Order: sequence, then C-alpha cells, then structure tokens
Amino acid sequence: MSIKVLMPHMGESVVEGKILRWLKREGETVQRDETIAEVETDKADVEIPAPRAGVLAKILAGEGATVEVGAEIAVIEEEARAAAKPVEARPAGAEREAEEEVEEAGVGPARHGEGRQKITPVVAKLMERHGLGIEELRAVEGTGLGGRVTKQDLLTYLDRRGEAGTAAPAPPRAEPARRPAPAREREVEGAEALEEAIEEIPLKGLRKAIAEHMVLSKRTAPHVTTVAEVDMTTLVEFRTRHKARFQAEEGVPLTFMPFIVRAVAEALKAFPHLNASLEGEKILLRRHYHIGVAVATEAGLVVPVIRHADRLSIRELAKALHRVGEGARARKLAPKELEGGTFTITNPGVFGGILSTPIIHQPQAAILGVQAIRKLPVVRDDQIVIRSMMYLCLSYDHRIVDGATSVQFLQEVRRHLEDPLGMLI
Repeated sequence: MSIKVLMPHMGESVVEGKILRWLKREGETVQRDETIAEVETDKADVEIPAPRAGVLAKILAGEGATVEVGAEIAVIEEEARAAAKPVEARPAGAEREAEEEVEEAGVGPARHGEGRQKITPVVAKLMERHGLGIEELRAVEGTGLGGRVTKQDLLTYLDRRGEAGTAAPAPPRAEPARRPAPAREREVEGAEALEEAIEEIPLKGLRKAIAEHMVLSKRTAPHVTTVAEVDMTTLVEFRTRHKARFQAEEGVPLTFMPFIVRAVAEALKAFPHLNASLEGEKILLRRHYHIGVAVATEAGLVVPVIRHADRLSIRELAKALHRVGEGARARKLAPKELEGGTFTITNPGVFGGILSTPIIHQPQAAILGVQAIRKLPVVRDDQIVIRSMMYLCLSYDHRIVDGATSVQFLQEVRRHLEDPLGMLI
C-alpha cells in the first residue's frame, strides 16, 4: 500500500514550506513517527515525521523546493509491497542538487576526493552570525549525508561551547536587497545641503505573514479593548521565595507566565464566549483550552500553542512554556505546536509596556495583553501603600463578546492571580 507524505499544516497563516533537507534516502526503511525531513516555514523550522512504517519509495520535492501546505512531498511503501518491488536508492534531493545554490567549505571528510564538504546556506549564515571560520568548523562533527555539517550539528557545537545564545554576531555582509539607498543632497532654505539615507528592507517571510494576518484581523473583527488592574504583590513575593529552588529542581526558570496561563484557562471555563470563534452564522464555543503564547524572535512574533493548558500544573506549564519558547526562538517547533490555539496571550510587559491594544489572532474571539509589573502607590483600607501592580488588556471581537462579559472575564483572571496558592492545588 502506498502512503502519501504531505506538507503538514503549521498554523493558520502558514501556506507553504521549504524542504531544508531529507534525513532518509529513497529505498531506506523508515519507522512510524520517525523524522524523515526538515522543513522551513515563515514561522519555524519543523520536522516531518513518517505517517507509517515502510520504505521511502519516492521523494517528490527535493531539498530547496517550496511546497504548498497539503501537497504531496513523498511516498512510503508499506513493507510487504516494498519487498516485492525494490526501489533504487539515491541521495535525497539528488535530482535537484545541480540546480540548487549550495556552498562549499574545506571541512569534514573528503567528498569525491576533493577534501571539501558541501554546507547549506542555512549553515553558512549561522557560521557568519556566530563569527565561525573554516578552521573552527573543522571541529564540528557532521551527521548529514556524506558527513555534511547540518544546522543542528552546528547548534549542538555552539551549545557545548556555551555560545549558542551569547556569541557576538559577525558583521553582516551587504546584501543587495538591504543595501541603503544612495544618499542624495538637496537644497534646504537657510541651511546647508543635507544627506538623507533610506534603507530598503523587503517585506517577506515571517514579517510579511504577520502583516497580512494583522490586516485581515482588523478588517474581519470589530476590536474593543478592556483594561483591568491586578495586584500581583502576593504572586511576586511567592516567586521571589521559590524561584531559586524551582530552577534547581525543574531546570527551568519560574516566571509569572505559568500562573497567567493557568488563570486564563480557568476563567475561560467560566466565560466560554472568550474561547470561541465565529464561522458563518454560528458561534463555536470550544470546550478545550489550547492557549497560544506569543514569543518574540529576531524575525517577529511566533505563537506556539500549549494544548489542554487547563490540565497542566504550574510546574508542567513552566516546562511547556520554556520548551516552546526555546523552540520558537530557534525556529524548531513541531507543526502541532503552532496550530489549534483557542485563545492567545501576548506579553509586551516583558519589554516594559504598561498599556496596549493587542490585535486578535484570527479566528479566535480574544487576545490578552499582559503588561509590566510595577510598584505603585495604591489605597488599601484608606491608607496609601506600595503594591506590585499590573494591567491586563483584553481585546475582543465585539461580534462574539459583549463588554460586560469581557469585564467579568478579566475580574476572574484577576481573582486567580491575586490568590496564586489556589492555583497550586
């Protein structure tokens, strides 16, 4: 039986992906859920698993090919049929190799007697970003075809050196698409001639996808934003007492976001219209709570999804958030981690934001903006005291949610955050 391998869906706004490399050759045996290819999208680099066990009979999209979501990229023959009809093995993507731009470096094992090894543009760009020369790259053990150094090989090497997140980037090479426009002089009345420089940056990739999605959302949904004030003092003190021990025991930092995600999941159960979408003439109230959490990356915001967030403890949420956050920044997320969100949280407060009006992530009904926690003078029992305060900004689709419901939802979130011990039970 022939099994089609399709380019998977990887989030609502992703329409295509680029084949970075095949990890299996035609004719090789594969196991169910074994990674057979790596794909680059506007949002992340993702791994393609084998849908069935068998033999990789045919590769339909070579390395470097851009393929639409849902299109067929390979064929797997189940073992019985594959045994009866042997398949000639050849390097994955070989039919496109001559057409693709691949760089060479004098590293790794000899290739066709030349003593040089091909590296992908992705690896070359990563070398440049971390200031690696050819001599240093000789220390990297290549696991790709013919000993080729892959992106993951290089990231592993950098991680072992402790430089994956701290190495100073090398000065970027000039690219025609990003070259500043020539400075021009013009006469200015009463002043000397001035130079005006303009840098042109193509709108593409993740930035283009974000732009299109934001315009679609504002055009689709009537946005309204409601703000609530939360006293985070108890939670701030709790985190201060326990963050060192939590880091030592769990290996991940204890942030405020696990508590916020848990509070939101509980509030959505009480106010299901915030966990909904509008399709035609129907409002779909979703009874599962898949919370998307926006992560800032060099290319723009990525929204990985924590599935069934209501079922996870604070410890489990902390680990899940750390995992998808690191995956988003490294552009290494599974397709499932980018799709199916029912509600989104964005956190401009981590950069110091105190008020915002976030744009809804379609087709969801609402998005919550979490702002900075600041020590402010507030009135308690007719006394002015210093408390750690935070604003929550909820933007919602007024076709689905009314103002009263949005305010009640925010007050439910506030209640949980001001009693964090209740969320540990």
